[in-house]
Amino acid sequence: MGLTVDIAVVDGLIYEATGQRLDVYRPAAAPEGSPVVLLWHGRGPEERAVLAPLARAAASLGVVCFVPDWRPDAHDGGRSHLRASAAFVRRNAADFGGDSGRIALAGWSLGAKAAVAAALDPSALGGWRPRAVVGIAGSYTGPEPLTARAPIDALAQAGETLPGVPIRLIHGTADPVVDIQQSRRLRTALEERGLPTSLDEPGTDHAGVIMTEYDPESCRCRPSSAEHAVRAGHLTARLLAHAAGIAPRARQTVHGPSEHNA
Repeated sequence: MGLTVDIAVVDGLIYEATGQRLDVYRPAAAPEGSPVVLLWHGRGPEERAVLAPLARAAASLGVVCFVPDWRPDAHDGGRSHLRASAAFVRRNAADFGGDSGRIALAGWSLGAKAAVAAALDPSALGGWRPRAVVGIAGSYTGPEPLTARAPIDALAQAGETLPGVPIRLIHGTADPVVDIQQSRRLRTALEERGLPTSLDEPGTDHAGVIMTEYDPESCRCRPSSAEHAVRAGHLTARLLAHAAGIAPRARQTVHGPSEHNA
């Protein structure tokens, strides 16, 4: 029988000048200096709520998880939002019990492409690199928001001194939105360069890998209780926790109220 973990949520914090907001998910009884995950959503503008099930599951494993809104439809493709969210987390992680020296970066779909770029290109986030990256159902052969380059091209053109930031990938085998071959190709390219990487392939789709399902009426993803999505979402949460530095432990039950901030 799994452990029960109370999750505290602080939502709606403004993290940059144009008013973009983020939510913070953390174990209510987390010790000071807990590992941190910064988690970016995909192409839909301001869709941080889509990642709530995954963020809660990751927090139940002991991480402080920051989930910002950002706008891929902004004039710069969302670059300034992504960079501002990383700067905010680095400055303020300790205020939420997090350790600013142990930050893993993750993203789903378009967010995955940007997260991988941050591991491969020192200019992506102003010279800062996370301790590890998790790419969730990403496409890596086209331009990404941070550097306007394709991660696969950045990897091919990188010098011999490319730092070995671990890049963990997860991609559903039934993904109809982004071909799983995108993740397989990146995994192979990373292995050829001798860089630390892995690829998990759960039996789910593009939405299921973050514990959601696509709702055609709202054109957004919503939480899913389907077995394939729950199983895949918990696997993704474990990857986030491991990337941040938390060892595997017993499966846990998540619950807890939100703390609303304007």
